[in-house]
Amino acid sequence: MEKDYLKTRFEPEEFEKLKKKLVRYECALDVVRTQLSNLNTYYNNFEAINPIEHIKHRLKSPESIAGKLKKKGLPDTAEAADEHLSDIAGIRIICSYAKNIYEIVEIIKSQEAYTVVSEKDYLRNVKKTGYRSYHMIVEVPLGHLFGEETCRVEIQLRTSAMDFWATLEHKVRYKYDGQIPEQLSGELQNCAEQIHALDERMYLIHKVVDMINQSEVDIEKIGY
Repeated sequence: MEKDYLKTRFEPEEFEKLKKKLVRYECALDVVRTQLSNLNTYYNNFEAINPIEHIKHRLKSPESIAGKLKKKGLPDTAEAADEHLSDIAGIRIICSYAKNIYEIVEIIKSQEAYTVVSEKDYLRNVKKTGYRSYHMIVEVPLGHLFGEETCRVEIQLRTSAMDFWATLEHKVRYKYDGQIPEQLSGELQNCAEQIHALDERMYLIHKVVDMINQSEVDIEKIGY
């Protein structure tokens, strides 16, 4: 069924081009995943606390790409997808606290395997819907085997609470085909504010526990 749908969206030649493009995006995704996996391993073995809860990744399917091209009013070609879609390959990093997000962002910027070409801070500039997240687009060089081509990978960073809200909001938006009723939209915004407040309170508790632990260490050192 999917193949039949795609054949009505892509000419056979363009469909083959797109499949080859997706191989390149998968390679770019692997480069970024490896870097982040190494970072995760470092935190687990050399730091007291790992700010990364978990890492997700995905590569858009041809069907999903076709739908997005249609939504943007773009031609059904591999070239249009490559030029206009920045989220064909995506990684989502879930952090413990909002403060951790900025720490990871700075580490990502310092990597030499890719270049950050775009950033959107929806933590400080919250969307009207209540959406909070940090978005980065990185450009990954694929080397001489691919003719020195580059591919973009989108990186999203959120807390667990932000991810919970964003997942729910996406499901509701999909159900209503992007036109969420005003009352329901208001409820989602209220939930976003409450979740943000919960994030802040949990971080405060984390800091208090840190202070208590530090005091206990100091007391042990002086023999009390």
